[in-house]
Amino acid sequence: MCFKAIIFDCDGTLVDSERLANEELIDYLAAAGVRLTMQESASRFNGVEMKDSIAQIEQLLGGPVPPDFVDTMRRRLARALTERLQPFHGVQELVAALQVPFCIASNAPPEKIELSLRVTGLLRYFQGAIHSAYTVGSWKPNPALFLHAAAGMGVTPAQCVVVEDSITGVRAGIAAGMTVFAYQPHGLDARLPPQARVFTHFEELGEELRNAGLMP
Repeated sequence: MCFKAIIFDCDGTLVDSERLANEELIDYLAAAGVRLTMQESASRFNGVEMKDSIAQIEQLLGGPVPPDFVDTMRRRLARALTERLQPFHGVQELVAALQVPFCIASNAPPEKIELSLRVTGLLRYFQGAIHSAYTVGSWKPNPALFLHAAAGMGVTPAQCVVVEDSITGVRAGIAAGMTVFAYQPHGLDARLPPQARVFTHFEELGEELRNAGLMP
């Protein structure tokens, strides 16, 4: 297969934001008397659309979330991202070496994506190449966001590599007819579709992309 473009997820793939988001949510729920481990929180909420996350949270709480829940959590997370967010090791070196078009396609709001990229020094690589589900109006695991991103780069789905971490994102990439590399640094998720190509660190992904002719 001749690959001509790469689509990256952002949260949990390029930057370690999912861990911070789960820490903030775990702390919020603990104050309401609900205890979750990091593994439980990540399994429930990573890569999940906000409305579906809220539905799960309301089940845990046994009632509706407060009216200001979303705004409160976004403020808390923005502060955590600004103060503590880091890119994953090897990410900057990898994107700097790429020799084909690449972009981001994320379920997150545009302002969160840009904040994460700015704080970690990655924004310069993705200026003008950020696609948010909130802009497109379609969230993973629906493949529409990835198909939109591919069309924006002028390539077919079969010519795209997707780099993802979440099960919803991996499923979206596969449904779009793309080749998906799944970042699994903490052990293989049993729900991962067998079509995904697993990697555990970005040096390993770099070798895969080099063999595919996408970087020197």
